[in-house]
Amino acid sequence: MKPTTAKKPVRTHGTLGPAPVADTPLMKQYYQLKQQHPGALLLFRVGDFYETFGEDAVTAARILGIVETKRGAGTASEVALAGFPHHSLDTYLPKLVRAGQRVAICDQLEDPKQAKGLVKRGITELVTPGVSLHDNVLERRSNNYLAAVHFGKQQAGIAFLDISTGEFLVAQGDAGYLGKLLQNFAPAEVLHCKTSRRDFESHFGPDFCTYALDEWVFGFDYAHESLTRHFKTTSLKGFGIETLNEGIVAAGCIMHYLAETKHDDINHIGSIARLEEDKYVWLDRFTVRNLELLQAQHAGGVPLIEVLDQTLTPMGARLLRKWVVLPLKEAAQIQRRLDTVQALHEQPELLEAMRDQLRQINDLERLISKVAVRRVNPRELLQLSRALEALGPVRELLQASGVRALQKLADQINPCDALRLEIQAKIRPDAGVLTNQGNVITDGVDKELDELRAIAYSGKDYLLQLQQREQRSTGISSLKVAYNKVFGYYLEVTNAHKDKVPTEWIRKQTLVNAERYITEELKVYEEKILHAEERLFVIEQRLYDELVLTANEYLAQVQQNARTVAVLDCLGSFAATARQHRYVRPTVDDGTLLDIKQGRHPVIERQLPPGEQYIPNDIRLDRDEQQIIVITGPNMAGKSALLRQTALIVLLAQIGSFVPAEAAHVGVIDKVFTRVGASDNLSKGESTFMVEMTETASILNNLSDRSLVLMDEIGRGTSTYDGISIAWAIVEHLHNNPKARAKTLFATHYHELNQLSEQCPRVRNYNVAVKEADGRILFLRKLQEGGSEHSFGIHVARMAGMPPAVVLRANEIMHHLEEERAQVADAPELELVEAEPAVSSNGRTKQGPQARPAAPVASAPRPTLQLSMFEPADPVLERLREQLQHLDINTMSPIEALLKLNELKLALTKKS
Repeated sequence: MKPTTAKKPVRTHGTLGPAPVADTPLMKQYYQLKQQHPGALLLFRVGDFYETFGEDAVTAARILGIVETKRGAGTASEVALAGFPHHSLDTYLPKLVRAGQRVAICDQLEDPKQAKGLVKRGITELVTPGVSLHDNVLERRSNNYLAAVHFGKQQAGIAFLDISTGEFLVAQGDAGYLGKLLQNFAPAEVLHCKTSRRDFESHFGPDFCTYALDEWVFGFDYAHESLTRHFKTTSLKGFGIETLNEGIVAAGCIMHYLAETKHDDINHIGSIARLEEDKYVWLDRFTVRNLELLQAQHAGGVPLIEVLDQTLTPMGARLLRKWVVLPLKEAAQIQRRLDTVQALHEQPELLEAMRDQLRQINDLERLISKVAVRRVNPRELLQLSRALEALGPVRELLQASGVRALQKLADQINPCDALRLEIQAKIRPDAGVLTNQGNVITDGVDKELDELRAIAYSGKDYLLQLQQREQRSTGISSLKVAYNKVFGYYLEVTNAHKDKVPTEWIRKQTLVNAERYITEELKVYEEKILHAEERLFVIEQRLYDELVLTANEYLAQVQQNARTVAVLDCLGSFAATARQHRYVRPTVDDGTLLDIKQGRHPVIERQLPPGEQYIPNDIRLDRDEQQIIVITGPNMAGKSALLRQTALIVLLAQIGSFVPAEAAHVGVIDKVFTRVGASDNLSKGESTFMVEMTETASILNNLSDRSLVLMDEIGRGTSTYDGISIAWAIVEHLHNNPKARAKTLFATHYHELNQLSEQCPRVRNYNVAVKEADGRILFLRKLQEGGSEHSFGIHVARMAGMPPAVVLRANEIMHHLEEERAQVADAPELELVEAEPAVSSNGRTKQGPQARPAAPVASAPRPTLQLSMFEPADPVLERLREQLQHLDINTMSPIEALLKLNELKLALTKKS
């Protein structure tokens, strides 16, 4: 028995339940297609609209801001409904994908006019955050990576694919390395095994857009076979990834996902490359965040990429982002980039001419990828031809430069003249986006097409010519060509001339005063004109498809051109930046010296108000004499900026860029660690201090002999004595580490650390200079030798607008505590206290009394009300003080005294 009432479809674990019995054939078709991809939002084409139903409609209405209605309102089959016109797909699809939705696009697979019964429909594409070829979904200047992670027994594998460009990368390592890559590449979507969800979130957090696949997908044999089948090879040795078993599994998972999402034309994915950990500078996720390489930490902040990026092509912009997070460690490769930048820097006319041509080059990478997947439109083919046309002059400029580095790049450019000329010859300059609306192919390409166009668009002229010709040949001056829906086209002859009608004419109808005839020519023409437009579109589509196939034959050449243009664009951007902002070529070698003369912060100097100059500083670090610099100085003096600028100059040098300095000698750095700034991780129950200690532990556990370590205010998240002790121990560890003499900048407020230079020969004390005058401080922002004894924190509080009473009270307490500390320092006696158990070098615990000063418990003095009433730095209170001092109360009458007191009170009230 069928149930008497129908229920709405219910989504269970991301799926829709069985279709209600009262559903129409259309809705039954919908539910069948929905079950193919239950976790995706289904856009169901109905006539001129894409419709969504049930929970999909609720979700779509919320994300897109469209109206949610009801289908079958008030009936047993009532279901939520929301839709939009089909031509608005490019507007609404990006909003759904950016909201993290997987979107299945269901189209009509036959012409509704010719369909018998229900129109046949099918899912033509599954668009996900990580798999999309739609321009409105993709960011032009950023890659859109799909990543896959596979956890093995000892190591984990990871793969990245940008289907819009064909770039395919694979790596293998521990969870820390994978976390670094995930942050640097920022994939739009990450695949993992359903059984690994907890492992993934524990290592990498919950912030990635993820999708879980069945466990069987993560089999090595299945993955290896998928990759070798796609690349048409017997092994993966040629790609250098044969030994990366876990990485191969991750890459195979991506190939499976492409098939699942209906992406079958993927010939543009022509190779797979290994991300070699030992080829690039180690930048952990804390360092990338702290140095703000790609993203600012705070609203309104400016990352390095924003001031460095002067690229002119989308390929160049995407490559530059990779270079910034993957600085090189090989000095020879760095020198090759620097040589090219110098050649362009020294020839400004060549640089400008080359960049003028680059401005005309569209996104070659994504255009040729669209050709490969058969989704390129006529306008994009014209963009491809214009881009190829601009490559010729670029090649000529580089060849004529006389610089071998530039000539090598010129040799890698193939203008693909045959393809360019064929596109220009066959595609009309004014061709639109759609191929099914005609006017795509140029006249003269196909004789039949030209004929059909003449018929379709010049039918009246043809009929008039035919009429005039028949009038002349028969002598019937009154003959005319006409048309009706019953007989179609015909020749009409009056009875007076019917004896002149040729015998081959066929009579179709007899009227009172005339006869109507047809001829073989008119019959053929009628057939042509009735089907001309339809046939015309078919021919144009065939010719266009043939042209796309021809373009596909140039896939490898155009991809190579895109890579070369990207490199040229990046190096040209470096040269342009260097010329505009006085950057110099650094000396990069395999030594261990880091010597920066008059270095500047590349971001801060660009954000200064007009007319204000950035104060440059020198930094010198080496392994033997000045390994660690302890930097003291007040807040706002520029300690953090100095640390960051040192790291940024090193990274700029090792990506092949000139640097903001007068001179720079950089011995190749292999790891950069930063512990700058403080933040809570409340979602995991970690305080600021816990986060600080976690990041510091990561640094100390991964040091190398060529590391650069930047530490800012370590230990400030806990008590003063704890903080000093931790900071002291860290500096000692960095100095005494027998395996790694990491070059270190250590900024601190703990002036006690200046004593370390007496015990550790490679520790040097520096401070950021300030000038104190009239109770105020002026930040000179200049690094000078020697430690600082003052923090000037109260001065900074006053500059920040702290209420005067609070500033004065803080000053009073500070003087009191300094006096007590001086008394303790003068006290000779020590008290013995029982020490906490400690671990000796042989691993045994040792315990014993230790001596420390018997410090009395500090107590703050009581507030001095007189001081908080008259704050010397306040001009209003200063005038009140002067008026009171000049009053002679012995000569004033009581009335005068009361009036004067009231005047002073009013002045004080206005001030407050």
